[in-house]
Amino acid sequence: MKIPSRSTVIGIFRMLALAEALSWAALLTGMYFKWIAKTSELGVEIAGPIHGALFIAYGVTALALWRLQRWPFLAALFAGLSAVLPFATVLFERWAGNRGYLSAAGTTAEGTAERTIREPAQEETADA
Repeated sequence: MKIPSRSTVIGIFRMLALAEALSWAALLTGMYFKWIAKTSELGVEIAGPIHGALFIAYGVTALALWRLQRWPFLAALFAGLSAVLPFATVLFERWAGNRGYLSAAGTTAEGTAERTIREPAQEETADA
């Protein structure tokens, strides 16, 4: 089985963050019609399982990124808590993106990009 690349997992995570937030909206709308308007339970019956599946997928992907990207524990905790609060996954995705936790380049525990050893440029070796 081929393991997906970091950029693929990050893309899936970003997509799931938005989808999970939208499923919250659908579930809350369904709950309104079920409990306030008392007209139909259909919205909850449809949106409930969809939201549950997206919630689990988001959580599993966040755990995968915690390991792949070497997030600090606090970032992983925020990712998990964001799935519990309505629409917070989008806020977490933006927060994590701004701090470099969602960059495709490998990151260290401090969130800084890993340094690579490079060959000296042609101009640098000409003087030696």
